[in-house]
Amino acid sequence: MNDPEHSILYVVHSGRKNLLHSGQKRVKKGQEGRKCLRGLVLRDLSESSRSHAPIYPRTYPMTLPLILASSSPIRAQMLSQAGVAFSTQPARIDELAIRAAMLSEGATPRDLADALAEFKARKVADKRPEAMVIGCDQVLELNKAVLGKPSTMAEARDQMRALSGQVHRLLSAVVVYEAGKPVWRHVGVVQMHMRLLSDKYIDDYLDRNWHSVCHSVGAYKLEEEGVRLFSRVEGDYFTVLGLPLIDLLSYLTVKGILPT
Repeated sequence: MNDPEHSILYVVHSGRKNLLHSGQKRVKKGQEGRKCLRGLVLRDLSESSRSHAPIYPRTYPMTLPLILASSSPIRAQMLSQAGVAFSTQPARIDELAIRAAMLSEGATPRDLADALAEFKARKVADKRPEAMVIGCDQVLELNKAVLGKPSTMAEARDQMRALSGQVHRLLSAVVVYEAGKPVWRHVGVVQMHMRLLSDKYIDDYLDRNWHSVCHSVGAYKLEEEGVRLFSRVEGDYFTVLGLPLIDLLSYLTVKGILPT
């Protein structure tokens, strides 16, 4: 579905497969309109055959409509497999402009991840104030520098060479809006220890995995062959995938959205 005004409902049953995959300093008031809100290309998420549909846990009734303001299939998969009923409505923001503006003003990687998550939640919440909206974003930090998603295989190769033998951080932010206002936020941090990789291995790895990792910062997915790149991971697995799921579910439970 290419119309951002519509949402994709994640129906959780065995007859349909869920769509699968990817300090709080605020941005100055008014900056969003000047620099940040432009177009965001939506991904085409297609359904798989019904004959291969997995059986997900039962969903629970929600006291408020719950919207995931993200086009990431892996985030949607995590929520679905946790038995949460929700719909998706990707937020249309200019992520590159926000990053450039904030980094030019000296924002930290944590501030950047938090702000991007809030921009996405706010964009959808402004149109759906009756709903609870979840905004998410993930930032990769290497030696205090923020890496973006590689646009070419050559750029991905350079990123992997820079990460090789180093420790980098993944910061996954989530911001929840209710009644058009932010009510909860969290930034999960994971330390990633990458093995020392040879140039040949990097080239072979990208040849095998490029179509899968081309939209992933660092050019890896821990849930796939990317797990072989690491000698140690310090932190939560779900945070590596882009959503601090345990913390989010705990909040939804405390709010009475999910039963105990």
